[in-house]
Amino acid sequence: MLDVALAAPALLLAAPLLLPVALALAIQNGGAWLFRQPRPGLGGRIFTFYKLQTMPDRRDKAGQPLPDAERLPPLGRWVRATSLDELPQLWNVLRGELSLIGPRPLLVQYLPLYSPEQARRHAVRPGITGWAQVNGRNAISWEQKFAFDVWYVDNLSFGLDLRILGRTVARVLGARGVSAPGQATATAFTGTPASSLPPASHSNR
Repeated sequence: MLDVALAAPALLLAAPLLLPVALALAIQNGGAWLFRQPRPGLGGRIFTFYKLQTMPDRRDKAGQPLPDAERLPPLGRWVRATSLDELPQLWNVLRGELSLIGPRPLLVQYLPLYSPEQARRHAVRPGITGWAQVNGRNAISWEQKFAFDVWYVDNLSFGLDLRILGRTVARVLGARGVSAPGQATATAFTGTPASSLPPASHSNR
């Protein structure tokens, strides 16, 4: 209820900014401005995830998408740096698919790659921002992200959510951790070697 109570006015307040940014991206991308993709939510259930489309669909001669660094123009880079591309996810919040705070919903193809411990990130509703995002975002390793996500699941509280909201504002204003080191966006998750996995948690949460 609190998610909806905050997301509804936030979406209305953001509309005057969202509309011109969406129009500029549509011009940049040849008409495309809204990115849709299936993502796993609470319990791994799949939903349609929304973002502003920051990159045009540019492909090589073989029909494969060009690397992100070659597809991400200055406007798209700025929209990502300011996190304006995340605003359409307020609609996901209103639909009950996302929370304001929670582990970020990742790609469906990552599901079979998680260890049992990492998969516990799906024990709560995913969020627009989360504990991993305010502790490094894309500048930390996947294993660190998942450790932060599971820690959040085990320590979920209203006070922690307020702390994350406050730190999110500082992160967005500072445009920190937007991309992985040496990358235009983020590297793909390919699984964690068994030798690198931490001991499983015995939490009953």
